[in-house]
Amino acid sequence: MNGMAAPSSHPQASVGALWLTTEPAPPDTHAAFRGRFDLPSPAPVTFRLVGASWYVLWIDGQLFCDGPSRFHPDLAEYEVRSVSLPAGPHLIAAHVHHVGQDTRLLRHRPPFFFCQAAAGGQDLPVAWRAVELQGYTACVRRTNPELPWIEWCDTRRLPTGWLDPAFDDSAWPIPVAVPAPATGPTLGPPPRLVDHPLSRGPTGQLAERFAYERDEPAARFLLRDLAPRQLPPQGLWCRYDLGRVRLGRLCLTLDLPAGSVVEIAASEHLIDGRVSPFITLSAGPSCNLDHFVARGGVQQFLPIHPRGGRFVEVHLLADPQAVRFVAEHYLERAGLPEPQGQFHCSDPLLNRIWKMGIDTLQACAEDTLVDNPTRERGLWCGDVTSVGLEVMAAGYADLSLLRRCLVLLARCAADNGLVAGLCPGQGATVSTYAAQWVTACWRYFQHTGDRSLLEDLYSAARRNMEAFVAHTTPAGVASTLGWAFVDWGAVAETGPGHLSLTMLCLEASRAMENWCRTLGHDPDAQTYAAYSRRLSAILCQWLASAESLDEVGYHRLIHALRLGLLTGPSARAAATAARRHILSCFPNQPSATRLTDPGVHRHDLITPYFAHFALPALLPYLGMDFLLDQYRIGWGWMLDQGITTTTEVFDVRWSHCHQWSACPTWQLTRYVLGLTPRFDLAPRHFALALFSGSLQHASGTIPVGGAPLHVQWQRTPQDIQFACWSEQPFTLIGDPPESARRVERSLPLPPPLPSAS
Repeated sequence: MNGMAAPSSHPQASVGALWLTTEPAPPDTHAAFRGRFDLPSPAPVTFRLVGASWYVLWIDGQLFCDGPSRFHPDLAEYEVRSVSLPAGPHLIAAHVHHVGQDTRLLRHRPPFFFCQAAAGGQDLPVAWRAVELQGYTACVRRTNPELPWIEWCDTRRLPTGWLDPAFDDSAWPIPVAVPAPATGPTLGPPPRLVDHPLSRGPTGQLAERFAYERDEPAARFLLRDLAPRQLPPQGLWCRYDLGRVRLGRLCLTLDLPAGSVVEIAASEHLIDGRVSPFITLSAGPSCNLDHFVARGGVQQFLPIHPRGGRFVEVHLLADPQAVRFVAEHYLERAGLPEPQGQFHCSDPLLNRIWKMGIDTLQACAEDTLVDNPTRERGLWCGDVTSVGLEVMAAGYADLSLLRRCLVLLARCAADNGLVAGLCPGQGATVSTYAAQWVTACWRYFQHTGDRSLLEDLYSAARRNMEAFVAHTTPAGVASTLGWAFVDWGAVAETGPGHLSLTMLCLEASRAMENWCRTLGHDPDAQTYAAYSRRLSAILCQWLASAESLDEVGYHRLIHALRLGLLTGPSARAAATAARRHILSCFPNQPSATRLTDPGVHRHDLITPYFAHFALPALLPYLGMDFLLDQYRIGWGWMLDQGITTTTEVFDVRWSHCHQWSACPTWQLTRYVLGLTPRFDLAPRHFALALFSGSLQHASGTIPVGGAPLHVQWQRTPQDIQFACWSEQPFTLIGDPPESARRVERSLPLPPPLPSAS
């Protein structure tokens, strides 16, 4: 990291936001920044980073980080990263990409790059140089309408060795100061770059079958002959299986002749045995690949943008005899570490399904939870506030990433107060999601006891609820409030009041009442209690007037059961009807209708997303074995397709990696292990309610702050022998709640259980 050549002249040290010029920058502009600073003695150096769009940073020639984390268009958020450095001169090198258009991650704004270095509490003067990277051809293709441009780069036109500290940048211009948005507090730790060494999979020779490389790059890639017999070979191909869908970059070091073409494409699954660069359901053209021309010799090829996929395929247009692989790695952009939560039971299939849900959550975690790492990388409120919250709490004690999502959704609220349904880039307002956000904030508090979130978001929650109150009619909450998404495939509701939305709003109002009482706002709590009674009366009147359960429909029956709007014989009849519906749908009924695309709206469909709501609602009436069988049939079907992360719906033509489909993971943890955090009552309080079904034994770990809880139980001929332990005291709450029992013992190892014999 030392041995840096001194430039022939030193520019003035710069602070603040920088860019190449104050003139408007065209879309898809790439820039290189080099900043020099000196350390008088060895020290940890902290960097505060933010940019209008994407950047990748190296320190002294070593890859350090990428970013930025997404932020509200008018309130940027620093990423704070640290590294220990020796005394002497050091170099910051940054590749900054001005996308120039809205993406799911960020809104378009004039380009800027901000990097501040500090050591020992003092800012370090950094002398900057910057130049446009002319090797990139602009605007060849967007990855899709939701994501940035692909990279189309002739590396022969890049400054050779510009990442090297010894590179002479004295001829580069000094960047200029440019406006930047206000900055707010950092909401959470940024993602890490995880290096995975790779083993090459299938390889072979290739030949072109489609001319003009920029006419249709994705089609040209897919149409290449990977087993040429009639055509002369023009290069090599190889493929990598990453084990599951991941967000990241293939990093290849190759020895190639000058002018060789390297194309890297990724996909979530193989189509006819090969990688397809087309991304399904992109709502427009897609091209999930990058294109490089080699300068010749040993060279590293590393796209600056991460891309999603499980399979990565490389096409090398070069003399096959002149190609040499030097190093092969995959750099994953990971927002979560390995989970602390664990689950094991007597059914190996259920163990695989639990792990599949955690793997999907990890694949969909970067600076926020996202719906999918390949198609969108979008922060959708409904994905976060339903399944994402519960699966994350089943796997992790630290829910700061989830907290960041809840805060950012509130920051990006609409003018009428509804929190964002999708943000902060290509935004959307979804009324059902805005209702779920309130409930999720309360659930977050139950899992963590983090009262500060309730305090910080109280005003936003009130504005959000005021929008619902203002649009409440005698028939329920009006559908004119915004997109009332219920489920893929659901038939649209008609009438002056949207009843599914009204039900979710009732749940939010009840959560808001608890929120107010926790913060001591009793008058507001009474207001929301009255609003809950008003909504309950509307819904109960409608349910009583419905001519049949078929008129109520599957989705509204489930929400009515969840909210206690149906009781006694009516509830049992509703559960029976819901069971009949579920068992008549695919994949329970292999010949039933498939949900082939988002344009399908029918009554004879179920989805893994809505199982998050449906299966817990049916548990008291149908028992745990019904849930276990649904996991085996539905999520076992996913595994039978060779898929290792949960599909968006029960159909392989959609995304193969959606964390909103992973509800079995949290339900197995909560019900089969039997413990649910209730930190809203007091620290380290857990509700105990075990649902074993016909399982013979189970064990696992409940990750919570302080010290996790470990659980194991086994069935005997007479009963179930249950034990739980932790290194810190905890309190178990039974039924009724007055049966709470404090457990004081601290055990490093599990206590022995009585023999099943």
